[in-house]
Amino acid sequence: MSSLDMNKKAELVKNMLKAIHRGESVEELKKRFGDILKQISPFEIPLIEQQLVGEGISINDILKLCDLHVELFREYLASRELSDVPKGHPVDLLMRENEWILKQAEALGLQSSILLRARDADEALRQLSILMDLASNLRALRSHYRKVQMLIFPYLERRGIIAVPRVLWGREDQIIVKLRKLFDLATKARNSRSLEDVRAVGELGMEIAREIGELVFRENKILFPAVWALFTEGEWAAIYEIANRIGWIVEAKDGVWKPGSKPVLPHELKPVVEPQQLEKLPQEFKDVVAKMGLKPDDYNIVEENDIDLGTGYLNVEEIKALLKSIPIEITYADKNDRVTLFNESKLLKGFIRTETILGRRIEFCHPPRLEKLVRETVDELKAGKAEYREFWTRQGDRILRVLIVAVKNDRGEYLGTLEIVEDFTDVINNVEEIKKKIVVL
Repeated sequence: MSSLDMNKKAELVKNMLKAIHRGESVEELKKRFGDILKQISPFEIPLIEQQLVGEGISINDILKLCDLHVELFREYLASRELSDVPKGHPVDLLMRENEWILKQAEALGLQSSILLRARDADEALRQLSILMDLASNLRALRSHYRKVQMLIFPYLERRGIIAVPRVLWGREDQIIVKLRKLFDLATKARNSRSLEDVRAVGELGMEIAREIGELVFRENKILFPAVWALFTEGEWAAIYEIANRIGWIVEAKDGVWKPGSKPVLPHELKPVVEPQQLEKLPQEFKDVVAKMGLKPDDYNIVEENDIDLGTGYLNVEEIKALLKSIPIEITYADKNDRVTLFNESKLLKGFIRTETILGRRIEFCHPPRLEKLVRETVDELKAGKAEYREFWTRQGDRILRVLIVAVKNDRGEYLGTLEIVEDFTDVINNVEEIKKKIVVL
């Protein structure tokens, strides 16, 4: 594209801004300028907007243009790639989250361009404060990416589609890391009051805004149309149920979707991709499948003697070994306050417990001086006055945290009491050393 082409497009966008300034509604503008905006790539819009900022056009007016752009972008993609997506369906909600993310990213890019034009440190620091408020909003996109990574990708991997999820996750993770770096650079700039340091924040802000916009485009134009063609209603039912627990960054109560099928998790799938499904995939997906081939993952995680634990499956041997391998000690008493289970951790030696406590009253497992405290704590948990109580104590030279936790079923009914013992000695005695080992994941 020539610079003249871009200038013509910028002039058309200016005409839209004038219409916005006159108070025309989004619906009116869609009718007048829809065909024009559809000819402008999603990647060109931020460049045009930044050019307009340089010409002195109000950022508030340009943000109104973001609203129009997002609206048309959504309709354009939906008309080309998707049809009949019910309101409130996970695909609908994920695309609406992307609308929100795209607008926040465009605002970040615009503010970054304003910051880079600051003439002195004082003005730059004022603009930096505004920019970081916008960046704070974008922290919410981690929830969007987590839903895509944990709920969408496993179903693709089960079908043998590996490359696309790994590439997209890599791009998503890169954005998260760069956002983290943005906040570090902002702290450095505020402390140094250096114009050079502030501009480094602006340059990274523009980079993040561009990468987010590209990722929104990839998800909406490639990923979501592909999974819409591949996934069954049962798969979407499972995704919807879990996504509601994670939470949405847009209003999800309007148009609640009601699936008619039982939820199906990835490991429950028979991983087959039918030829007619392949035909419906976006070309980018077809190209990957043609190049990489499909090697469905048919591994069966459930064996004959496994116990369904709600969030997974283990046999008795695995459960025994697992209880020995966790770095905590647990003691469980049922609703009648009788001890029915304890573990012997290989990694923690806290209080001495033996098989002879099985069936014993929980308060009798403690010294008489603590019997009243134990009884009162358990009664408080049973009465619903607390979900847990925390205590700290010493065992020789070790510092232990003891949690007494109410154990309840899904209906909120009290099942028993769990005592958890953790050793915090090394953390408390070596705080600074532990801080050096912290790795932000």
